[in-house]
Amino acid sequence: MNIHEYQAKEVFRNAGIPVPPGEVAETPEAAEAIAQKLGGRVVVKAQVHSGGRGKAGGVKLASDAHEAREHAEAILGMDIKGLTVETVLITPAEEIDTEAYVGCLVDRAAQSVTFMVSSEGGVDIEEVAHSNPDAIKKLTIDPRYGLLPHEAYWLAAALYDDPSLVKQAAKIIGQLSKAFSAAGASMAEINPLITTPAGDVKAIDAKMSVDDNELFRKPDIAAYRDLSAEPQSETKAREADLSYVKLDGNVGCCVNGAGLAMATMDLVKYYGGEPANFLDIGGSSNPDKVVAALEIITSDPNVKVILFNIFGGITRCDDVANGIVEAMKRIDIKVPLVIRLTGTNEEEGVAILEGAGMSAATSMDEVVERAVALANPA
Repeated sequence: MNIHEYQAKEVFRNAGIPVPPGEVAETPEAAEAIAQKLGGRVVVKAQVHSGGRGKAGGVKLASDAHEAREHAEAILGMDIKGLTVETVLITPAEEIDTEAYVGCLVDRAAQSVTFMVSSEGGVDIEEVAHSNPDAIKKLTIDPRYGLLPHEAYWLAAALYDDPSLVKQAAKIIGQLSKAFSAAGASMAEINPLITTPAGDVKAIDAKMSVDDNELFRKPDIAAYRDLSAEPQSETKAREADLSYVKLDGNVGCCVNGAGLAMATMDLVKYYGGEPANFLDIGGSSNPDKVVAALEIITSDPNVKVILFNIFGGITRCDDVANGIVEAMKRIDIKVPLVIRLTGTNEEEGVAILEGAGMSAATSMDEVVERAVALANPA
């Protein structure tokens, strides 16, 4: 789950990280009132789950409250990478001496958390990695102990020569590590981490993604979820307890088990197709889940064929078949279905489908190859 900048700043602020004050507004009038309260120059920042806000015109400097209102009027309702701006953050403009980058993320290859810092902040870290990879310093921590003080100091020393700045940055990096762990985050970053002419180090931007699996025990973080910022299909999948990720292909996949779902997508690619989604209905034998899965898949206009790949263990093939038949009654499915059923109650499942005028195969290669051919007719 991604959270907005102003929400991430609240998490950072609660961890002790020096973050400038700011408030969000949903109307130009509210933006003007906040700017008036803050006084002086302010920055009006679009709040969307997307990078590149500045390049898209979603970040503007205002010299006074009146100009803040004008900028808010222009930014609110703006489309940034397919997302509509519904709120803006009003925060004081800072005098900037230098800009740096500090971030941490779950590094699955290392099975731990890796910290990254760079003295080249204020731009996408991907750009820095491409143009000047030596400018990025990385440190993978020992998960048994977390980030140790001397490690935070080493990272900070890669950013600054001035001992005072190093000391401040080391403290911030340590606080970021604690905020990251406390929130159950998968990624957190400050870009830029600035120094001011007065010699202060501050976090003037914040970004955080939280592992969905952590949310049940962190209701305060879960409350940050912005349903308007995520695809309706993903919201519906979560409510139906389905694991779903939308992709860019045209072969809709409905599979039981994450491993089999990954293998199915690999096989779709092997036969020259492109999966439209990852969708795992899990080990449940609830036909309603199958109905919900089909509703989600068919809501994607790119889908040209729906591929069911069911290996019945805990999941019963007859329940999946009943779900498919029920879905056909409820939903006007305009694309072909290709079905593989094998395992628990396989014969019963096949009989149910045949009774409804459908068929099922048992070969995984056969159904995948057929689905790819139907999605991409010669």
